[in-house]
Amino acid sequence: MIEFTTGMLFLLGTFYGDVTSASAEVLPKTPVPQEQALADQPLTLEEYVREYFKDTPIMAEIAKCESRFRHLGKSGKVLRGELTSDDLGVMQINEFYHEDTAKVLGIDLHTLDGNLAYAKWLYQKEGTVPWYSSSKCWQKERTLAQVNSSENSGALAKADIRIAKN
Repeated sequence: MIEFTTGMLFLLGTFYGDVTSASAEVLPKTPVPQEQALADQPLTLEEYVREYFKDTPIMAEIAKCESRFRHLGKSGKVLRGELTSDDLGVMQINEFYHEDTAKVLGIDLHTLDGNLAYAKWLYQKEGTVPWYSSSKCWQKERTLAQVNSSENSGALAKADIRIAKN
């Protein structure tokens, strides 16, 4: 695109003189703030799930293990479980056990937001027990996160000690 624009400016310049000063007025004089540029970009599903469960990060780790942060399958339909086809969506909520309750709550398990909302409700009611079958995966993720967190806090504490000594 830049090559095309440069070429067009050169071509117009040969016929009409210097056109770069006129076109410079169209461009913003100040750069777009990075926050605004980032805000204009859509979130990935992983980012969305992590933001949704920011108060309970273990739920994002469960989503990672259960569905690899996917809600739709290759067909474009809601993702079904590999071992149990009743498991549904990003949180792999089992329809057989949970669909009636979800309907009473007014939640559609087939939608991304409904799947996440029901998972949050279920977590508040039963903790991580409904996702026990994938616990080897998400407990490992939790342990790694705790180790990284404690290493970071340990490094910060050492930095604080060095600053205090100086």
